[in-house]
Amino acid sequence: QVQLVESGGGLVQAGGSLRLSCVASGRAFSRYTMGWFRQAPGKEREFVAAFSWTGGSTYYADSVKGRFTISRDNAKNTVDLQMNSLTPEDTAVYYCAAKPLGLGDLKANYIIWGQGTQVTVSS
Repeated sequence: QVQLVESGGGLVQAGGSLRLSCVASGRAFSRYTMGWFRQAPGKEREFVAAFSWTGGSTYYADSVKGRFTISRDNAKNTVDLQMNSLTPEDTAVYYCAAKPLGLGDLKANYIIWGQGTQVTVSS
């Protein structure tokens, strides 16, 4: 069973950048599509980005396309989220998650979740 731990959150000014990291423990990391979700106060958890287990394919929410970049390193069991041009609307708890099979944005299909890391963007 894979376990996920996120890090890298913090407080940043609008227009700034942050890089989130997710480290996975367990042997089967490379078999999972990895995703990032976020949840702002009072809102539903929403999809941000995903990186397929087959390698190379990525998928982004429209709200972050062109600003965020997801990457993964199967040798290190890590998946990162580089976030640029941040706005206050990006403020949320960010979660790393894993799912079997291919790319997808439905949180119900992600079966393993990290504990989350807070990102706060000030105006």
